Amino acid sequence: MTEHQNPLATPLPMTDLAAIGLCPERTQALMAVLRREVASGRLPGAVAMVARHGQVGLLEAVGQQDPSKGTPMQTDSIFRIYSMTKPLVSVAVMMLVERGLLLLSDPVSRWLPEYASPKVATADGLVPARNPATVHDLLRHTAGLTYEFLGSSSVQQQYNQVQIASRERSNAEFSQTLASLPLQFQPGSVWAYSRATDVLGRLVEVVSGQGLGAFLQAEILGPLGMVDTGFAVPPEHHHRIAEPFAHDPDGGVPMPVIDPRQVPAMQGGGGGLMSTVHDYTRFLQCLRNKGALNGVRLLGPHTLAFMTADHLGSIPAEGSLLPPGHGFGLGFAVRTHLGLSNVPGSVGLYYWGGIAGTTFFIDPALDLYAMLLIQAPNQRDYYRPLFRDLVYAALL
Repeated sequence: MTEHQNPLATPLPMTDLAAIGLCPERTQALMAVLRREVASGRLPGAVAMVARHGQVGLLEAVGQQDPSKGTPMQTDSIFRIYSMTKPLVSVAVMMLVERGLLLLSDPVSRWLPEYASPKVATADGLVPARNPATVHDLLRHTAGLTYEFLGSSSVQQQYNQVQIASRERSNAEFSQTLASLPLQFQPGSVWAYSRATDVLGRLVEVVSGQGLGAFLQAEILGPLGMVDTGFAVPPEHHHRIAEPFAHDPDGGVPMPVIDPRQVPAMQGGGGGLMSTVHDYTRFLQCLRNKGALNGVRLLGPHTLAFMTADHLGSIPAEGSLLPPGHGFGLGFAVRTHLGLSNVPGSVGLYYWGGIAGTTFFIDPALDLYAMLLIQAPNQRDYYRPLFRDLVYAALL
């Protein structure tokens, strides 16, 4: 589908920066920093977007879309958004909850029987799980699962041995394979970033009776006018795909990235989508509007407020991915305290990003949202806080 076929897909309105409380000079300073990074050879290219009060003040592309060909970056360039897939799939799950088809308290095994008798890996061997993982646990990453690239534990090694990241399995085959492996943690005991949202992708299929891609297209992407978002890029748009450097500019080992040109068997709910700044801005505007856009309502406002509240409380977080002063909701990290973290933002801010460097945040207290799309996997931990600092510096 093209934008001309879908009236919903018209770009969101642009407005004068000062009119929405953004300093024009400091906003352009943000872009100057990105241009500096491109000129230094560390960043291939970027698309930046900043919006306040429901209006886009900044939408600009810099650098190269494909550094191997010298193709200029465009605002309609298509990016691998990886884990920015998770908020979309989490919204899909909550739509099923709102329809009365699913409870957050449901054990995962009610819908996916392969998870019926999980074992947890401990120093003393495998032990039965004390409590069943629930749908709630999957949404907040407390289901006891892990990611193979976050460490070298015995469970993570088993994930690697079965090639759990393969895109050649169907979602059903992925779920069966994952369920055959032990858990790394007791369900409900710890927040650990994980393959949980991939499991939610399969859950959506079982509950809805549709493939994940078909459900997302019918219920979210189509209604919101997200015309360039999907698990593969069709041939007529291959020329729009943003690419990373072939060699890591910092001298590290480059992270292999998925090929958007190949149609995968697995429609990964945790990280499989490609998208554009125009499309994902429509999703962020829908979230900013408390679940609705242009007369299309995905979720009720109370459901969205529930999703963007902290659901961890005193549950500890594994690793350093969740910063101090933050909890986790249903698909998003959520700021719980001013200070503590090394990046600015109001209490109630929620955000997430993708492993290739894409990132977004929504700050309801300031009626602000912003997004940076890049394909620089090894530099992501530098560019995310840099972008956040620069956006907050631009506020009047």
